[in-house]
Parts: sequence; structure tokens; C-alpha cells
Amino acid sequence: MKTILVSDINWHDMFVPGMSIWEVIIRGTITYWFCFLYIRFFRRGAGQLGISDLLLITLISDAAQNAMAGDYTSITEGFILVGILVTWDYAINWLGYRSVFFAKIGEPDPVLLVKNGVMLRQNMKKELITASELMGMLREQGIEQLTDVKSCYMESSGNISVITR
Repeated sequence: MKTILVSDINWHDMFVPGMSIWEVIIRGTITYWFCFLYIRFFRRGAGQLGISDLLLITLISDAAQNAMAGDYTSITEGFILVGILVTWDYAINWLGYRSVFFAKIGEPDPVLLVKNGVMLRQNMKKELITASELMGMLREQGIEQLTDVKSCYMESSGNISVITR
């Protein structure tokens, strides 16, 4: 086992960026927006993450890492990259609060899944929800019979809201 002394550490390489700061910002921005739009338009809301959804997010983060970061090695580049991702996340939430257009991009409209005790299969198909998954979500809400449901919506968060008769 080799002992590393403080004097052996290359402090310059640790903190001085190896690539342009602007390149880190642009790479982070492009990758963030691609991932955001992909997840927003092709996946369910965060409240309904299944095993495959968690795997997808893990694989996206690994696949996007090189596109986003290139071959950075300095702590500074890592801090800047994390800062860019947090900034865009905050910006989207802030813009969604201030603008109807960004609210529509950031949060999909609720989708009606059950109306007057009848499953709306076309809407369930769009949300990739099976009848057994829907019944499980209704049981979590304390609903035993589908006939007790006046309406049931898939909210933008991925959770369901139920209005009983």
C-alpha cells in the first residue's frame, strides 16, 4: 500500500479546468434539456416510478455523463456542471410558476382514467397503465370497487387523485 503525502497531490490539476468553462456550461445545458424533454414527453410522472423507470434514469445519467462532461478532471469543472444542472432545474420550476407556456411544458395536464365507474382504456393506454395497476392505485386510496369512483385522474406528478360518488 502506497502512502500519498499532501505534497504529492497535484493541486493545480485538481482545481484548474482542463477545458473551457463555456464548453462545460454548453454541454451541461444541452444534456439537461435533452434529458428533461425526453423524460417529460416519454415517461410517466415521478410519483409512479417503477423498477424500469429507475433503471432508465440510472442509465441515462451514466450515458449522458460523457456527453455532458467530456473528459473533465478538475473539481472546478464538476462544481460548474452540477451548478448548471441545478440552475436549469430551478429555472424551469420558476418559469413554470411565472408562465403558462412553461407550466404546460413542465407539467402535463391531468389525464382522466376513470369516469363514472368506467375505466377509460384509451387514456390508460396513453399513460401505459394496466387495469391491475390502476386498481392497485385505487386500493391505496381506500377504494375497493370501481363503481365507487366518480372520476380518477393521473396528475402531473404521476400520482392519482380520486373523486368518489
